[in-house]
Amino acid sequence: MKLFTVDEADDLIPTIKPKLEKIKILYRQVGLLRKSVKAAAIAAEFGGGGTENGSVYVKSLYEIGKITTELFELGIQPKDYARGLIDFPSLKDGRVVLLCWQLGEPERIEWWHEEKEGFANRKPL
Repeated sequence: MKLFTVDEADDLIPTIKPKLEKIKILYRQVGLLRKSVKAAAIAAEFGGGGTENGSVYVKSLYEIGKITTELFELGIQPKDYARGLIDFPSLKDGRVVLLCWQLGEPERIEWWHEEKEGFANRKPL
């Protein structure tokens, strides 16, 4: 597991922010298409099927997966696609904690939380 300093995480935010914005758009698009794709899949079981948005749905899922893999390869942990929420593992007082950032916040880390806690329990740096 890669561990980040606050400065290292801050330096990555401008690079990953556009990726998170793209995931957020794609995730919303997948949500909007989910019903029609599910209906087409059910119809396919009975000899019908197909939807003109099927390829858009699949491509969106592929892109989300691709960007998610890129983030994981950097050591970043995506937490919520709809909010653009991510965590950076870090060391604090000899234990692993998570530096927390989401779209809409200043382009610097201001929050952290314990590994077993989440966004609701984050604390200011």
